[in-house]
Amino acid sequence: MQLFKIEKAKEADLPRILEIYARARQFMRETGNGGQWGDSFPPKELLADDIKKERLYVVKEENAIHGVFFFLIGADPTYKKIEQGGWLSDEEYGTLHRVASDGEAHGIFDAIVSFAWQQIRHLRMDTHENNKVMQHVIKKNGFRECGIIYTDDGTQRIAYEKM
Repeated sequence: MQLFKIEKAKEADLPRILEIYARARQFMRETGNGGQWGDSFPPKELLADDIKKERLYVVKEENAIHGVFFFLIGADPTYKKIEQGGWLSDEEYGTLHRVASDGEAHGIFDAIVSFAWQQIRHLRMDTHENNKVMQHVIKKNGFRECGIIYTDDGTQRIAYEKM
């Protein structure tokens, strides 16, 4: 198993983070999920804000950044309303968003979930119905499908929870 180091992203990491998200968008298009992030999500301004608020993390292997994700413990407004199901618990949880990797190192998502699980043993996340690759790794990591949530722009996502 590869050893990854996870740390809070720094402003100096932003160029590499943008490269990783560009590669992730390309991979999503190639695997039938071109609509979830389009051509420009997440925007640089959002990422810079998340770095300042210490909510964006990078996954490193031997000082090279291979992955990036948003992580926050506390209520996420996106998850307030869920349809076609329900959450397993209303207790405090950690949220994972905008998970991406450059595709050059394997086990990034497993490392991210392990890191978050060490912080809090109640996690939530979501993904697009066309993101079959992410759905697979989410379920492989012990998350259960709980229903449908809607993002700020009104698009629906499959919601997952792990306890």
